[in-house]
Amino acid sequence: MTRVQTTRLLPQAYRPLFAHADFRRLLPALAASDLGDGMSVVAVAWLAIEIAPPGQSGMLLGAALAAYALPGAAGALLFGRWLRRLPAGRLLAADSRIRAVLLGCVPLAWAAGVLHPVLYVALLAGSSVLHAWGNAGRYSLLAQILPPDQRLAANALVSSSVSASIVVGPALAGFLAAVISPAWLIGLDALSFAVLAAQVGRLRGAVAGQDGKGEEAGKGEEDSEAATAAPVDADRSAAGLRLLRKQPELLGVLALTWFFNFLYGPAEVALPLHVTDDLHAGAGLLGLYWTLFGAGAVLGGLAAGALRRFPLWPVTLGIVAGWGLALVPFGLGAPAAVTLACFTLGGLIYGPFTALSYTLFQERTPAASLTTVLAARSAALLTAGPVGTALGGPLIALLGPRQVLAASGLATVALAVIGAAIRVRGLRRVRTPAPVSRPT
Repeated sequence: MTRVQTTRLLPQAYRPLFAHADFRRLLPALAASDLGDGMSVVAVAWLAIEIAPPGQSGMLLGAALAAYALPGAAGALLFGRWLRRLPAGRLLAADSRIRAVLLGCVPLAWAAGVLHPVLYVALLAGSSVLHAWGNAGRYSLLAQILPPDQRLAANALVSSSVSASIVVGPALAGFLAAVISPAWLIGLDALSFAVLAAQVGRLRGAVAGQDGKGEEAGKGEEDSEAATAAPVDADRSAAGLRLLRKQPELLGVLALTWFFNFLYGPAEVALPLHVTDDLHAGAGLLGLYWTLFGAGAVLGGLAAGALRRFPLWPVTLGIVAGWGLALVPFGLGAPAAVTLACFTLGGLIYGPFTALSYTLFQERTPAASLTTVLAARSAALLTAGPVGTALGGPLIALLGPRQVLAASGLATVALAVIGAAIRVRGLRRVRTPAPVSRPT
């Protein structure tokens, strides 16, 4: 089938995108790297379990998953002064090369028999240092290579690739892990980033920032087009935090979201060990858990628009409580079929949360301050998930994976109850008129 025939199969809004040679080169490479990361959701955890010393699988698993995310959050916060002015293509290529090299060392070290747990965590940590900047670079690059009226369609395609990878990647990794070592799956992820780096290198020099024109594009009036949108704008974040101090309701939304993401972290660590230690199953079952969760989350995200008709605060708190309740059956020793259904339902419940949280910020923030407040939100939330993930290892060593899953769920339900109580108390204060003093 020719390219023209393939393009005709697409909806009308997406067809003009494929008239751009740069976009045609970039999209398959982005999709491949997304799929590689989707497989790594299972592969990183499974390899940690395989190489962990006896009795230390929980600690190493927590460290590995945190290393795959936390340095990226730190890099987003610390490197803005040096990286925000780099051309988007150069930054995306740099992140892709780093991930290709360091993740590629994992299967090589495993094959050579020298993949010590410390080396494994160090390679994962190094590979993620620029990943937040790489993600920012991909969307900045799309904005540079496409006209304004085609950017929404391009963003939708790229976002759909990420969503699809959440569904397909874990299932594929679970299937392949029965045939090859998870180390080689991480190697496939590395290969996908090598392909992405090569494809970015094939883009026009002025866009990729690889020649004199790219350097000049970062100067003068064209500076805003060449610079990469920073994952976190430090100046705006500080200003946004000052604004949030004056708006207790928005601070409450931010605190709820931070703790919700934080309490999710230990569950992410506990699930692989629940599969191995409690269910005595393999990577295929772990991949199925994440695939069903991803499918539920995609469907739940699509349902966010329908939930918009209801009051946002009660719906948001209900999502928090619902996700927590979905984890409780793990602690009751429910069979795998039941917990698979619960995890799917949990993904469905979890799916709309981000969209509704953003909507609360949008509705409660003056338009002139919205960008600044959202920058503060992003900066504050960067650490929540990785810190929770890092805590998961010690908790599993203390309690066991099944108990950590249940404890994460119960703590999340408690978070929803506390949030509801604070919300009701705040509404009562607003509705109760201040006493009028009478002259004596």
